[in-house]
Amino acid sequence: MPLKVATINVNGIRAAFKNGMADWLKQNPEIDVLALQEVRAETKDLVDLFEANPPIDAKGKPGKWFFSHDAASAKGRAGVAIVSKTEPIAVRTTLGPDSFDSAGRWLEADFKVGSKVVTVISTYVHSGEVDTPKQVEKYKFLKAMQERMAELIAAGGFAVVVGDLNVGHTELDIKNWKGNLKNAGFLPEERAYFDTFMNAQGWVDIGRAAHPGEPGPYTWWSYRGKAFDTDAGWRIDYHLATPKLAAKSSNYKVHRAASYDTRWTDHSPVVVDYAV
Repeated sequence: MPLKVATINVNGIRAAFKNGMADWLKQNPEIDVLALQEVRAETKDLVDLFEANPPIDAKGKPGKWFFSHDAASAKGRAGVAIVSKTEPIAVRTTLGPDSFDSAGRWLEADFKVGSKVVTVISTYVHSGEVDTPKQVEKYKFLKAMQERMAELIAAGGFAVVVGDLNVGHTELDIKNWKGNLKNAGFLPEERAYFDTFMNAQGWVDIGRAAHPGEPGPYTWWSYRGKAFDTDAGWRIDYHLATPKLAAKSSNYKVHRAASYDTRWTDHSPVVVDYAV
C-alpha cells in the first residue's frame, strides 16, 4: 500500500496558515502523514487550524485528520506534531536517559499499513550556537537520537526519521559550505553523528539517494538578503529511512515555493512516497 509522507518546519503553525499553508494542503490532497516541526502552539490551535482544512478523499468528500503533538513546556518554542489521515496505533515521545519529553523535539507514531507497521518520527534538532549551552544541549540530543536510531535499525522494521535536523551532512548540503565550517549546523562534530547514522548504522538518506553527487536540493533559506532568490540554501530537512523502508521509497520531492513572496515558512516541504 502507498504511504505519502511529508515533513515541514512550519516556523509557527499559526503564521504558516496565515501565510498560505492551507493552499498548499489543498494542492497536495494525497499526503497521508504530515510531520511538523516548530509548531509553537497549543494542541487546540493545531487541531482548529487543520480541522478548518480537512483532507479531501478521491471522491471529493472531506475526511478527518488525526493528531499527535509533543508541545514544548516553554510556550512559543519548538513543538513537533504528526497529522495523519489514519490514527496511529501507538505514539511515543520519550528519548534518551536525560528525557527530552518536555522539549517538544521528538515524536514517534506507529501506523498500520496493510499487514505492516511503519514508524514515522518527527524531530526538531536544536539549531545550536558555538561555545554556548545551546550547543551542548544539541550534542546531548544528537547522542540520544543516535542511541534510539540504533535500536530502530536493530529492530529491522519499517521506520523513517523526518524533520529539521539542523545539520548539513556534507559539502553538497550547503551552498556556502566554506563560510560555515566553524558555524553550528556544519561543525565536524555535528556531521560525525550523521556519518554514524548513514555509514555505521545503515540509515538511508532518501534525499541524497535521489540526488547523488549534486548540490542540494536545498530545503531552508534565510529570510535575509537574496538567499532564496540565489538558492543560497541548506539541505537540513531529511527523510532517513531504514533499509527495508528505503527500498520501497520513490518520488522524493522538495516543494520549493515559486517565489520569495509566496513562501509560508523559511523551509520547504519534503515529500516521499513509500510503497509498503
